[in-house]
Amino acid sequence: MDWGTELWDQYDIIEKHTQSGLELVEKYVKFVKERTEIEQNYAKQLRNLSKKYNSKRSSKDEPDCRLSSYQSFLDILNEMNDFAGQRELIAENMMMNICIDLTKYLQELKQERKLYLMEAKKAQQSLESTYKQLDSSKKRFEREWREAERAAQYADKTDQDINATKADVEKAKQQAHMRAHIAEECKNDYAAQLQKFNKEQNQFYFSDMPQIFNKLQDLDEKRVRKLAQGYVLFSDTEKHVMPIIGKCLEGITKAGTNVNEKNDSMVLIEQNKSGFERPGDLEFEDYSQGINRTSSDSSLGTPKGPMDLLGKNRSKNFWLFSKKSKPMVTEDFGHLPPEQRRKRLQQKLEEICKELQKEVDQSEALGKMKDVYEKNPQMGDPASLASQISQTSQNIERLRGELSKYETWLAEAGGRGEMLRYKAHTFNNNGAHDLHSPDGAHSDESTPDASQAIYAEFDDDFEDEELTLPIGNCTAMYNFPGASEGTISMQEGEVLAVVEEDKGDGWTRVRRNNGDEGYIPTSYVTISLNK
Repeated sequence: MDWGTELWDQYDIIEKHTQSGLELVEKYVKFVKERTEIEQNYAKQLRNLSKKYNSKRSSKDEPDCRLSSYQSFLDILNEMNDFAGQRELIAENMMMNICIDLTKYLQELKQERKLYLMEAKKAQQSLESTYKQLDSSKKRFEREWREAERAAQYADKTDQDINATKADVEKAKQQAHMRAHIAEECKNDYAAQLQKFNKEQNQFYFSDMPQIFNKLQDLDEKRVRKLAQGYVLFSDTEKHVMPIIGKCLEGITKAGTNVNEKNDSMVLIEQNKSGFERPGDLEFEDYSQGINRTSSDSSLGTPKGPMDLLGKNRSKNFWLFSKKSKPMVTEDFGHLPPEQRRKRLQQKLEEICKELQKEVDQSEALGKMKDVYEKNPQMGDPASLASQISQTSQNIERLRGELSKYETWLAEAGGRGEMLRYKAHTFNNNGAHDLHSPDGAHSDESTPDASQAIYAEFDDDFEDEELTLPIGNCTAMYNFPGASEGTISMQEGEVLAVVEEDKGDGWTRVRRNNGDEGYIPTSYVTISLNK
């Protein structure tokens, strides 16, 4: 069924319906635009929320960020930020694929509809014009016919009048004949106009207007199909990002499951344990015995208070819940408890070693550049590098001094394996490593007695110990001579059993199949622990 056949006489209804359809498209476009604004505002608020709490987290103490509960919260904030990005993507795709596309299509429909309505109006005007011509010829025929009848009656009357002359009679008959002829012409013109109008009217109602109505029907059905696609896109746009949104939500769930309360407790302990021993029992002080003693007995002078009995630990607060005063910060971190002091000294040594390595690399680069300039003066003046080379040398000497100073403090703080770690990163005057590097280079000249004494401390770890079960294995990436006491040599590709993990000092304890045990640099191997 089509409009041209069934709605041939409903032009006004078709015009109103097609206009209403276009207005529905405009209304839907407006609806989607408002939806995109909601998504954009939602995404913006989510981003601001994540940023707000991210900034708060970053202002917290650094140690807190190592706790799984804090890290998981940070992961949730990151996932929410990604989630906000997907909401923005929904808004962007809806705007591009629905709003912009439908708006463009709507303009095309409006132009096409306007063209069809103009065709219909033109056909209507043509039919009306033909009808006016028909009506005009009809009225003229009617008028001339009446005039012809009157002229014929006058001629008959004149012919019967005995007083009328022959000339009057002849004149009246001629006039009647002329009027009859004119009336006949008008009659023929009217008949022709009627035939023309009927033909045009038939063309109008059975061909022209049905074609226009069918075109409008096709236009309206295309509009409906396009609008239906827009309805589906409204859903599909969000469906396309749902897998990513699902991953964001899975990430949030994973962040929750990654929280490990036991691990957080261990982290807290490692970060804050002082290393002090618990206070011992206070001795009974018998003041009654002092009566029988002479006042010159200085050993029984003013009784010792509890703070005196604490000895080396008297700098520590006596009461567990007493308010702590802010300690004076010292360069050797002596204001910290023993355990925390060792960790800070180790951290400081790492920083100095990295900085020193950077300066040594810079020195080597400047030396190579100077050699190039000396051999090829056209490339540059060697003297221009003098100030940089001098400054780099001063920096290296300064950092070496700091390295030595902090190594001494670390030894005083009770560092053992830690010392070996940092001794392995000391530098000679040529900017090369004194001990062992990943390429297997070794200098026999720099093995001072002090470091040998430190390495000897490893021997204590192996005395009177039962053979421990391996906790995994490792594969050597580089050769390691193991020339120092307490260490064990290995060849690249060799597989060893891991009996003790790296405790943060950069050394791992391993064992060969023949039972030989010792320490190796953790960075020299790839480790796989048993699960």
